[in-house]
Amino acid sequence: MPSVGPDEPYYCSQQINIPPELPDILKQFTKAAIRTQPKDVLAWSSAYFRALSKGETPPVKERLEMPVATQKTDTGLTPGLLGVLNKQLGPKKIIPLSVIEEKWKDLALPKEKFDELVRVGNFGGDTEWLKFFSLAASSLGENITDALKTICEILTADPDGGPARIPFTLFKELYKYLAQIDGEIPQEHIDSVLGHLNYDVEKQEGFVQPRNFLSQDCPKLS
Repeated sequence: MPSVGPDEPYYCSQQINIPPELPDILKQFTKAAIRTQPKDVLAWSSAYFRALSKGETPPVKERLEMPVATQKTDTGLTPGLLGVLNKQLGPKKIIPLSVIEEKWKDLALPKEKFDELVRVGNFGGDTEWLKFFSLAASSLGENITDALKTICEILTADPDGGPARIPFTLFKELYKYLAQIDGEIPQEHIDSVLGHLNYDVEKQEGFVQPRNFLSQDCPKLS
């Protein structure tokens, strides 16, 4: 074999075998990293390729995300990252808390925030994902209205920029749960909100959208 020095073997291009799928894998990885903007690139990269190797949904945002003006504090969590977690965990519905924590760490989200959500929601062992998800959404805004708007935007099957509809049955479940956690919203007020929204829902084939509960005609959610 020709060489350029005593310890430096020379390889010609014919001797290097590049797997044909490698360029596309690296291209998709780079695009995913740019969209997701992970705080810990190495940890995120490990989680990304681990998910791909297992045939699971990788921790990737759908688009590049701008800072959220209504967020209480910089907890590290954003609607985009919460959407990533929902894509990974939502289909399973009931999930061991340890799995949620693993996915949380993959995104380099603060352990203190995770522990706070676990404490407030009294989660442990097998966990209802939608309850954890809803409580996490509530940390992104000032009130339950902000939380339910975020929930609709993440859970909707509508395209981006659409009405962000979700089934009213799901909305009622999550609204009642967040109101219970809040502890200061009377049942009579909850019933009043749901009764008002029902008029819109009947005209929308059983769906509710943020425009309905953001309307000035709708009683405030909290």
